[in-house]
Amino acid sequence: MDGPVRPKFVLFGSSIVQDSFSNEGWGAILATLYARKANIFLRGYYGWNSRHALHVLDQIFPKDAPIQPSLVIVYFGGNDSMHPHPSGLGPHVPLPEYIENMKKIALHLKTLSERTHLIFLSAPLVNKEQIRETLRIYLEACLELCRDLDIKAIDLWTAIQKRDDWLTECFT
Repeated sequence: MDGPVRPKFVLFGSSIVQDSFSNEGWGAILATLYARKANIFLRGYYGWNSRHALHVLDQIFPKDAPIQPSLVIVYFGGNDSMHPHPSGLGPHVPLPEYIENMKKIALHLKTLSERTHLIFLSAPLVNKEQIRETLRIYLEACLELCRDLDIKAIDLWTAIQKRDDWLTECFT
C-alpha cells in the first residue's frame, strides 16, 4: 500500500547542496521542519557547475513525471565562478554561459507545473582566499536573472556576511 502523497522538495546544486544534510546543515533542518509533511530529495554534487546541471536536468526533472516537485531550491555559481584552470579543465564556466545555463534551468523548472515553486540561492563567499569580485559578478548575475524571470532568490553572500563569525559558523 502506498502512503499519502506528500509534496516533493528537491535541493539541486553543487557541494553546498550535497553538504546541506551534514552537521545539522540547512537541508537537514528543512527535512526536520517538514518531517511527515514533505519528501526532501537531495540532488547536490561536489564540484558541479551549471554546465553539469544541464546534462542531467531532464533526468532529474522529467516533464512527464506523475508527481512534480512543489519546491525546487537551486544553487550553482560557486564552482562556475572559479578562475579557469590553464588546462581548460576544472569547474569554471564563463559568465555568459553561466547566465544562459541558469536561464535554461529556470525555464525548464518553471514548465514542470503551475504549482512548482522555485528559489535560487546566490553564491556565498566560502573562504577568504576566494576572489571576491569574480564571485560577486556571478552572484549579481544570478540575482538579476531571478528578477527578470520573477523567481524568488536569496542573496547568500549578503546574508552570511552579516555575521562576524560567518567563516566558522556558516561553513564546515
